[in-house]
Amino acid sequence: MPLPLIYHDDYSPEFPPDHRFPMDKFRLLRDHLVDSGLTTDAALLRPEICPNDILALAHDRAYIERYMNGELSREDQRRLGLPWSEALARRTVRAVGGSLLAAEQALQHGIACHLAGGTHHAHYDHPAGFCIFNDLAVISRYLLEAGRVHRVLIFDCDVHQGDGTARILHDTPEAITVSLHCEQNFPARKAQSDWDIPLPRGMHDGAYLKVVEDALNYLLPLYQPDLVLYDAGVDVHKDDALGYLQLTDAGLAARDEHVLRQCLGRDIPVVGVIGGGYSKDRQALARRHGILHHSAARVLGCAQ
Repeated sequence: MPLPLIYHDDYSPEFPPDHRFPMDKFRLLRDHLVDSGLTTDAALLRPEICPNDILALAHDRAYIERYMNGELSREDQRRLGLPWSEALARRTVRAVGGSLLAAEQALQHGIACHLAGGTHHAHYDHPAGFCIFNDLAVISRYLLEAGRVHRVLIFDCDVHQGDGTARILHDTPEAITVSLHCEQNFPARKAQSDWDIPLPRGMHDGAYLKVVEDALNYLLPLYQPDLVLYDAGVDVHKDDALGYLQLTDAGLAARDEHVLRQCLGRDIPVVGVIGGGYSKDRQALARRHGILHHSAARVLGCAQ
């Protein structure tokens, strides 16, 4: 079985080219995965737009309406840091639909990867840090309420704490939030995840991978989740503009393979989302994000 990969052409709308958020990275990631022979454009699964009723499992309906109508307050617009447009609004709800489709595919096939997702700073009733709606929280609530799973574990390896996810799911004990993040980094005011693993600035591959390994060896047997949502942020990379950690490409690949192997080796379905990554060299950034998908294909090939 080929690795299920989820993507849509809506993911990279027209965007100011000098903006700090690399909106074209999703399209460039698709191009990289096709050019490297991992997939073809025709083989990519295209998601539907996430309906408001599903978004509202994790978000305030009034907030959803405000954002979709382009009526955010100036304060919310400042927290978000992205200029509003109809194309960006459509992209936003399409990408949540993509993470939902990836979760469905993972439950069916054991593993699936999204070419977007991981918007973990979005809160119940406001955006933050380039994140509008929180796909990790939406998936968790949706699958739990539908009875498709009894326990979800979110393993968030983005360099920034998953504060929005932690706050939205604070009262959902069946959704376990785990955040490995650089302690001295955004957000300044941290939330309380079920498991916060703060990391010092400057951490290199070996020490980082030991933390990942120890965390999984403890948490997966402890919770025995029915699904793992893995946020494979590449902003832990030494060349990332917003990171402060020192991982290499080889370190990222080792991390991704270890997480995916740990899950599949325990018969736990796993979804990979790409999380954060910020670099002016967009081609290098796309290749960096592609490490997740190439790692997943290797792990799946070995498991079959």
